[in-house]
Amino acid sequence: MEILLTDGPVRISVISGLIAKAGGLKDAGGHSLFLGQVRSDVSDNKAVKAIEYSVFEKMAESEAGKIKAIIFSEFPDVRSVELVHSAGLVQAGEISLFVMISARHRQQAIDACKKTVEMVKHRLPVWKKEIFDDGTHKWQQNK
Repeated sequence: MEILLTDGPVRISVISGLIAKAGGLKDAGGHSLFLGQVRSDVSDNKAVKAIEYSVFEKMAESEAGKIKAIIFSEFPDVRSVELVHSAGLVQAGEISLFVMISARHRQQAIDACKKTVEMVKHRLPVWKKEIFDDGTHKWQQNK
């Protein structure tokens, strides 16, 4: 599987495990990571208390594989691409996306991480339903 889908928020134990795994890459000199956190935005005078993520799993796995292939192709120093995305309910303040790139040199790790996050936002079949503090909800569009 190219993407790890997790029920609910991305857990610290998963993140720390992937960071520890990256330490075993003896030819990597830099690791860049991104943590996407659910914000408590205000929309129509209502605060977001959570986001419910719906994912088309088979397509997400396929697209994640394509993203990974693009990153390896465009950034020859990259040694590892790790991607974890939430499915289901994630409360405001919790992590819903983890991306980590390990590369021989830091700049490739940083640039590849940024590109990976942008591709995830645009290509993965993930839909977000914002749940407000008053119990109402609204489907959100990725921007």
